[in-house]
Amino acid sequence: MFDIRAIRENPEYFDKGWARRGLSAQTGSILKMDEERRGVQTQLQELQAKRNEESKKIGEIKKAGGDAQGAMDAVAALKNEMGELEERERTLYESISQHMAALPNIMADDVPDGADEDENVELRTWGEIKHKSGPDHVEIGEALGMMDFETAAKMSGARFTLLTGGIARLERALAQFFLDTHTAEHGFMEVSPPLLVRDNALFGTGQLPKFAEDLFRIPESSVTLENKVEASHWLIPTSEVPLTNIVADSILSEEELGKRFTAFTPCFRSEAGSAGRDTRGMLRQHQFYKVEMVSITKPEDSAAEHEFMTSCAEAVLKKLEIPFRTVMLCSGDTGFGATKTHDIEAWLPGQETYREISSVSNCGDFQARRMNARFKRTGEKQTTFVHTLNGSGVAVGRALIAVIENYYDPTDGGVFVPDVLKPYMGGLEKVLKAA
Repeated sequence: MFDIRAIRENPEYFDKGWARRGLSAQTGSILKMDEERRGVQTQLQELQAKRNEESKKIGEIKKAGGDAQGAMDAVAALKNEMGELEERERTLYESISQHMAALPNIMADDVPDGADEDENVELRTWGEIKHKSGPDHVEIGEALGMMDFETAAKMSGARFTLLTGGIARLERALAQFFLDTHTAEHGFMEVSPPLLVRDNALFGTGQLPKFAEDLFRIPESSVTLENKVEASHWLIPTSEVPLTNIVADSILSEEELGKRFTAFTPCFRSEAGSAGRDTRGMLRQHQFYKVEMVSITKPEDSAAEHEFMTSCAEAVLKKLEIPFRTVMLCSGDTGFGATKTHDIEAWLPGQETYREISSVSNCGDFQARRMNARFKRTGEKQTTFVHTLNGSGVAVGRALIAVIENYYDPTDGGVFVPDVLKPYMGGLEKVLKAA
């Protein structure tokens, strides 16, 4: 959401920012509705003043023993007229709010212009690519007898996986390793959040209303003891949603910032509109696991925090010794709620290319305005919106793919266990097919 006062003061700034995302000018229609709404508000104030005058007359006339019916009729007429104007004001307010809720964030000035992912800018690369090509994770996992898409499809349909044995344990080991690193070394607080959230939580982080088709909604069928239908719930697409909403509708002190949260959760996405893209294997599934990082900062600290969070995601890949590159997304590839995004892409020998394994975004005050998350600077009465950031720390499923493909041993079809994961694997050196 956006500050309507800021749009009034500098509409060119907003239209120019949205134009970078390929949108036509938006402020004209917004300001037209805003002008009409303010006009209605002025009329309401004038009518309220008249109503107060007429109401005062009623008392005076009655006190003098006269007939107050005329004044009473005038008050009733004013009340009806005000009711119509109040409804119009509400309608205009909702129209303005709905319009602005569907508009993306304004990107940072240093985000490069570009149409799509082909125009993202590489910032750096790390690690030596030891296996430029090889079998993909599906071939390796199925040969080991530990990755079963067919059985999963019988239970749940397409885009689900059943992992067993050493591969299942390797997935769990990755999640524990990521959490331990972020909590012990990077200062994040571990959180176990709800997996079901209400509409307002998804609106606050920008998933609703624009991305409703990408989400899984729980039907409104459950009934409370009082025989009232409960509010609808949605499965979280990422724990960014509950973690960021920890500060929704709150006023923090300056001393409480910045806050850092991390969580390991399943994530659920319908992947609407992605048919044909990465449908093989575990790259794009309806259910997957991720370790998420969320930071809540003062406005002046968010740029540095963005770099820090990116380095945290890079750190776990360095410890795993997975080659990767970090890119800055161009304007055409930057997400709806982000001012600026870094993607970290791991090398996958099975595809002979880098693929996204983490996305770290600075959202500025975009989500905070939608959630009404503010803080009060020491010694000041006025409140300021916080800045929110989120990033994968990293996607567990894709990290598993990267480990399987980069640590594959063609001599026996096994997968070596990275050194940092051995303590989580009971000292196991290699995942091998069961005898």
